Amino acid sequence: MFDHIADAVKLPDLVRIGDNLVVARFETMKVYSALAAVEHLLNTGAVQPGDTLMDSSSGTYAYSLALACHKYGMKCHIVCSTKADPSVVTQLELLGATVEQVPIPPGPMVDKMDLEVRLKRINEILAARRDVYWMQQYHNGFHYHGYREVAALIDREMPGAPLTVVGGVGSGASTGGLATYLRELRPDVELVGIQPYESVTFGSEPVEDPVASISGIGSPVYFANVTYELYDRIHWIAHDQAVAATLALYRDHGIFGGMSSGCCYLAAEWEARQNPDRQFLFIGADTGHRYMSSVYTKHDQAVSLTGLEPRGIRELTELELPWAVMDWNRRPYEVAPKVLPC
Repeated sequence: MFDHIADAVKLPDLVRIGDNLVVARFETMKVYSALAAVEHLLNTGAVQPGDTLMDSSSGTYAYSLALACHKYGMKCHIVCSTKADPSVVTQLELLGATVEQVPIPPGPMVDKMDLEVRLKRINEILAARRDVYWMQQYHNGFHYHGYREVAALIDREMPGAPLTVVGGVGSGASTGGLATYLRELRPDVELVGIQPYESVTFGSEPVEDPVASISGIGSPVYFANVTYELYDRIHWIAHDQAVAATLALYRDHGIFGGMSSGCCYLAAEWEARQNPDRQFLFIGADTGHRYMSSVYTKHDQAVSLTGLEPRGIRELTELELPWAVMDWNRRPYEVAPKVLPC
């Protein structure tokens, strides 16, 4: 029995879809991160009950923070873009959040400009109000904390053979938190990160994806929560192949996920074939509802995955579409911030 819906929503379903392949399918994975972050702030006295927690998000973190604020009696202020799904905005408002949609100026580099205008609005709010705490999901390390619970669940449910976790890098908190806490329990854990092209996080920004970059798993700016030394391998996957993999995940296994889930499936299925003596778990971070019009209703237009294999590379200068893989070997990587922290 749960005391609040957030505690039920956060739980993943672990589903075996191959001999050595399991998906951790979440309704909204970032609820773990948001709940633990709010608990941490309250326990340390950084905020008080009834204060306003604010962040910049147009998707799952906004929903997760609104749920966490609802549970703990906090006010919630979300700064998002006019691209935000209207249904998500409605959900946020019904949960009691204040939602500001900031228009994106016309021009190239839309994602970067989106982050910059949202950052400008956040700074205006912080300058005018003292009762607002800025969560900074991309930079505050306490967003790792919630994944200790997920790591314990995975360790309990997947004993035996060595384990590899495959997940979208994104802000760094989910895969970083999982790997950190899993390795405390079992040092054999490997971490494989998924990136789109055009992301600065692992150096693919010079390679343009002619359709679109995949939001949520990459970034046009620096994120402090990405700990590069945690990752063993990185896969870069193009938009069209991600769409096809998302549809394949649903057709073949009935897993209704977003595009990051499709990317993780494509990479994890390949990884599992290369390494039959290891267990592989990939992250299905959210459901496919946000992608009905952009992915699922266009299923007849999807490219074929038949014969598709990643191109193995040794240097970032060798990156090219549509799919590349590189041994990262837990090394550091320097990324110059393109804008102030967002």
